[in-house]
Amino acid sequence: MTRIVIIGGGPGGYEAALVAAQLGAQVTVVEQDGPGGACVLTDCVPSKTMIATSVRKQALLDASMLGVHYTGGPDGDVGGVIADMPLVNRRVKDLAQAQSADIAARLSAEGVEVVRAPGRLVDPRTVMAGDRTIEADVVIVATGATPRVLPGAEPDGERILNWRQLYDLEELPEHLIVVGSGVTGAEFAGAYRSLGSEVTLVSSRDRMMPNEDADAAEVLEEVYRRRGMNVMGRSRAESVKRTADGVVVTLEDGRTAEGSHCLMTVGMVPNTGGIGLEEAGVTLDRGGFIQVDKVSRTSASGVYAAGDCTGVLMLASVAAMQGRIAVWHALGEAVQPLRLATVSSTIFTDPEIAAVGIAQKAIEAGEIEANVVKLPLATNARAKMQGFNDGFVKLFCRPHTGIILGGVVVAPRASELILAVSVAVQQRLTVDQLAHTFAVYPSLSGSITEAARRLMQPMTPSGI
Repeated sequence: MTRIVIIGGGPGGYEAALVAAQLGAQVTVVEQDGPGGACVLTDCVPSKTMIATSVRKQALLDASMLGVHYTGGPDGDVGGVIADMPLVNRRVKDLAQAQSADIAARLSAEGVEVVRAPGRLVDPRTVMAGDRTIEADVVIVATGATPRVLPGAEPDGERILNWRQLYDLEELPEHLIVVGSGVTGAEFAGAYRSLGSEVTLVSSRDRMMPNEDADAAEVLEEVYRRRGMNVMGRSRAESVKRTADGVVVTLEDGRTAEGSHCLMTVGMVPNTGGIGLEEAGVTLDRGGFIQVDKVSRTSASGVYAAGDCTGVLMLASVAAMQGRIAVWHALGEAVQPLRLATVSSTIFTDPEIAAVGIAQKAIEAGEIEANVVKLPLATNARAKMQGFNDGFVKLFCRPHTGIILGGVVVAPRASELILAVSVAVQQRLTVDQLAHTFAVYPSLSGSITEAARRLMQPMTPSGI
């Protein structure tokens, strides 16, 4: 029986463990924080739980456009809709623990051993789990990553925070300054604004989310400004200091921004130091990420890696797939290499932004030829009924064959709507095939089939 030891119990680790156990391997997961790892306990699950609360509150605040009004609330709160932060944060933590318990139960049911201890490699075939030595035929490293700390802006857990410390706050920040306008910064900035905080978003670039679809980022920034957020573009933070009753953020150009709290969202660093990787022959890149190939192999024979510690794409879905691929390859099963072109992703803002496949900037740069159509969400009948005015559906296809290459959806629950486009990209469907697929009327998904119809090529008589 093949012995597999997995260091790290996040999506890359526990999904690999489940596949390995189902294929008959003897599996041990070494995880010091608990099943689910940081993704479940402190990062993805907690943040999306809190964001769901903020979206619900924003829906109440926007209900007046549908003829629903709230009266009699406390002075100073719009419509009397308030966020009970102690209750919100308690629910966030409870849900994270419940999700971790569900994963633990699933692992136990499959016969996977979970060791609650820090793990490190002794050599490519030996793992230390606390004081215990475990021999392995295959090792999978899935140790994740940690919020990056900028010198001069070290979190203190009270006024200067990383996102793992937010859920310990006893009250809603009066004025939250978010440093960093990438995905994480955009998500939390929008959530806290909807919950009732004044929010200033400090972006070092000329727009929010500079690595995402430009049209999508423009829509979101317009929504944020309309909701009263202060978005400061081209404003790189130099330092963050505590004051008597808050914080002051100093920018490189000498300007300052003052608030009650500061949230640092300036990226992640891999958890790869001090766990014996280089001593075991595992190659790291300059940023400390583990270098892997398309089937999750590292440079050390028998050692694989999955998830954020590889820096491939910091998404739970990618981590899980990397973990599964590692097991399939290690156990000699049929396996397809990781195809990043088919990975779908979502930014859990309000509205959500979801994308899959090629990006429009690649088309504009001449790297790939594609036809593009963009349909405003405001033209969709269901969107009109529900009062959704912001967003769009964008679809890309090859000019002659009509093969769907990707798409972007900006809409409520775009994370669900993108699946249809993901299936099309994965299965190399054409716009004709998607256009001939029935969509419910009225539905937001109807805009996806409508976009496909707009991209269909007219048939011409033979020989003309």
